Amino acid sequence: MAGYGVKLVRKVSSTRAFAKVAPHVIPAFDRTVHRLTRGKVLPSARMLPGVILTARGAKSGLPRRTPLACMPEDGGTWILIGSNFGRPDHPVWTTNLLKHPEAEISWRGRDIDVRARLLEGAEREAAWAAVLAFWPPYATYQSRVDREIRLFRLHRVEEG
Repeated sequence: MAGYGVKLVRKVSSTRAFAKVAPHVIPAFDRTVHRLTRGKVLPSARMLPGVILTARGAKSGLPRRTPLACMPEDGGTWILIGSNFGRPDHPVWTTNLLKHPEAEISWRGRDIDVRARLLEGAEREAAWAAVLAFWPPYATYQSRVDREIRLFRLHRVEEG
């Protein structure tokens, strides 16, 4: 996306109306299109890079698929941002990763086994600064909530 388009998407995604509607529409649409295209298309990734996270439920232990925006990092890691569109509660997927950090992502049509680690302290601060440079609307989401938005770094689990 170039120039004006990026600015418009950033502005719209920072609104309270977007935060109210998006959590109900975007994930369902992403899951459906991703399934129908056998992992080749993730519509929300037109705005931001995205993954489909498959993590075990904290209580049920059952696999839970969640489309998420991510920030890819040099070196083959990813940052997941638990913004929940600036809503008061932590998103459920963050609780799932805290309980079961071993997960899988679908990234650009490939399934990758990963391990998630909650970022804290100076490491979180550095990642948060990078996240804000990457997608400034996250600052608006943080300003709306009393909780600290959780950040996770995903590392590939090496096979063998």
